Amino acid sequence: MGGLSDNLKGVILAVASSAFIGSSFILKKKGLKRGGISGIRAGVGGYTYLLEPLWWAGMITMIIGEIANFVAYIYAPAVLVTPLGALSIIVSACLAHFLLKERIRKMGIVGCVSCIVGSVVIVIHAPQEETPSSVQDIWTLATHPAFLVYVVASLSTVLALVLHFEPRYGQTNILVYLGICSLMGSLTVVSIKAIGIAIKLTLDGISQIAYPQTWFFVTVAAICVITQLIYLNKALDTFNTALVSPVYYVMFTTLTIIASVIMFKDWSGQNAGSIASEICGFITVLSGTIILHVTREQESPPQAGTVTWFINGDSMKNPEDEPLITHRRVDEYYEP
Repeated sequence: MGGLSDNLKGVILAVASSAFIGSSFILKKKGLKRGGISGIRAGVGGYTYLLEPLWWAGMITMIIGEIANFVAYIYAPAVLVTPLGALSIIVSACLAHFLLKERIRKMGIVGCVSCIVGSVVIVIHAPQEETPSSVQDIWTLATHPAFLVYVVASLSTVLALVLHFEPRYGQTNILVYLGICSLMGSLTVVSIKAIGIAIKLTLDGISQIAYPQTWFFVTVAAICVITQLIYLNKALDTFNTALVSPVYYVMFTTLTIIASVIMFKDWSGQNAGSIASEICGFITVLSGTIILHVTREQESPPQAGTVTWFINGDSMKNPEDEPLITHRRVDEYYEP
């Protein structure tokens, strides 16, 4: 990449990141399905998927994609890199259609396109921000009262979703799991940005390792990323991949832009036309999300009280490949 411009390097890395992340959804989904066959499903609190090589392959693929995306932001501006994240939606939806047999309906395609177009409009018209010159500069922005209100509101919403809404609606409403992922993700972006600035300055000879703010942002990023992974696994195990990918992308992008606007006060320097364009982008994203919800292909959850045996002389196989014998508990009582 020595002779390429910085922007071109950023584009190549962002496209590669989208391909890796989109593929990781499929690998993790297949691993989650296999884990659900041999143990308790992740959607209801199981961790059997940790023993599945496919799930770990998906994790490694996602980490490679995230690293590529992280480096892309060093070479190219966010307005160029962020829209390319929408490619991961197309990759995962297409792979899910062929490998997981999760059909994409015609209106579902329209919903995906609306989500992508709306997100791209938001990002294109998103204001330019000044890059802080040190971790201390980011710390000053992060401790501003307006952003602290956003942090408190986000964490309060996450706690409400985890403690109240997840037990009641987690298995039926995709916004519960993905809401947690996206809110934590918007906080992750701030920490990752600080870490990226620290690494870049350190490589340039201005060490940021001694600053406690650097390690604070590292800790916050680690906690947020782990939380995102746990609830993303639950969403993938419970809902259709072709639905999880675009909705997660839309919610994450939207909340990240909101957090950025609050933290960096970008709208103060924008004209009415740019702000109106961003609002139109939000409406387009909302419309696409509604279409996806209405036209999604429902996955029927396993029935309670059902035990299934796979008939095979040597080993257990996929239920699609083997005949099934199913025993259902019948709650009937007979008087003698």
